Amino acid sequence: MLVEEKWEEILLTVKEEYDLSNIVYESWIKPLEICQIDGNKLYVLVPPEQIALNYINKKYLTPLKIVIEEITGIDYDIRFILPEDAKKIKPVKSIAHTENLPAENYNLNPNYTFDTFVVGNNNKLAHTISLVVAEEAANPEKKFNPLFLWGGVGLGKTHLMHSIAHHILSNHPQLRIQYVSSEVFTNEVIDAIRNGSNSQINAIREKYRNIDVLLVDDIQFIIGKDRTQEEFFNTFNVLYNAGKQIVISSDKPPKEMTTLEERFRSRFQWGCMADISSPDYETRMAILRKKEEMDDFKFDDEIIEYIANNIKSNIRELEGALNRLMAYSRLTNVNITIETAKEQLENIINPDSHKAVTPELIVEIVAEHFQKTPEQLRSKSRSSDIVRPRQIAMFLCKNMTDSSLAAIGEILGGRDHSTIIHGIEKIEEDYAHNESTQKLIEMIKKKINPN
Repeated sequence: MLVEEKWEEILLTVKEEYDLSNIVYESWIKPLEICQIDGNKLYVLVPPEQIALNYINKKYLTPLKIVIEEITGIDYDIRFILPEDAKKIKPVKSIAHTENLPAENYNLNPNYTFDTFVVGNNNKLAHTISLVVAEEAANPEKKFNPLFLWGGVGLGKTHLMHSIAHHILSNHPQLRIQYVSSEVFTNEVIDAIRNGSNSQINAIREKYRNIDVLLVDDIQFIIGKDRTQEEFFNTFNVLYNAGKQIVISSDKPPKEMTTLEERFRSRFQWGCMADISSPDYETRMAILRKKEEMDDFKFDDEIIEYIANNIKSNIRELEGALNRLMAYSRLTNVNITIETAKEQLENIINPDSHKAVTPELIVEIVAEHFQKTPEQLRSKSRSSDIVRPRQIAMFLCKNMTDSSLAAIGEILGGRDHSTIIHGIEKIEEDYAHNESTQKLIEMIKKKINPN
């Protein structure tokens, strides 16, 4: 942790900048030790006499606070305490264990950063406010808390939320964050209720309430689920009252969520709302050029213009079109011409034309829905955020195609017959008893075959 690593330097800097004598430094400054860091609170142990506590608090609190902020860039709320009082402080999960975790441990897409977000007239305000929220996450401004991002599917809400999280992890490593989709949050609550486990409910509360920044994606899927709503409502109140930053995304603004309870509507509107609309032509061109640059792949201008002119409302589809052309080029080792592009993108650009439902298509769309890659679904990973999409792909392949279990297993990384059966049965059982799973499956089915 930065402040711990720099502690000796911090204390020596206080001595030098405030011209303290050796005896003063040795008596009052050098003995100071970090006891604990809890969010932006820094608990510092002083020599074990009340007189020392009073004197240091009066004389050296401001110098120490200024130097720490100069060296670390973090404005800590410093609390001097005696050793006997250290036992009374509620232990917190060591931040040293969270700040160095890779982004994937937070379920973040490594490509979704502010650097890769293309700013246009459709999203400029949302981008600006998101950056301010990320910069000021240690001390959130009330006018931006909560931040409510809304807009249609595939317009960049999730990209901005991941960008906020990445920025905080990089620039405020002392802060504890949780990014979660409403689907994951709902399933955690449902599992706890189904198991009748108070300890599981308490673990959920500890996970989402003992943090500094909470980001919840697609909040609309929580609406109408009474117990999940209640857990989120209470979590929201705990964090907001503690001055913690909350970021929420939805497909529509609170006033248009007709089944939303008034207590939620009012809270969602406490802070700042920013919408993201469909990108204009110039922004669509910029998005495609950025995608080319990131993937180190060059298309003729005619092809880029063709895509920008024909895919107008969804950024994911824009990028998906380029992904499809790049994959085709690499697999066939041929250059992409405008004729080839039109042929390969017919199902995207002309959605009314017949689209054959194949296991390959299902794997691709399921992976995209869960913000994974087809390769991840085919991998040997047993991570829960990979296993569930993989099993859903198995279930859909069985129900939407005539493929044999062996063929489905082959498509999904060469898995054997029993693994495929287990995956399908797991989703069948969940589908039969879980309304959120039913809605999820039907949503993905419509993406696979909208006709």
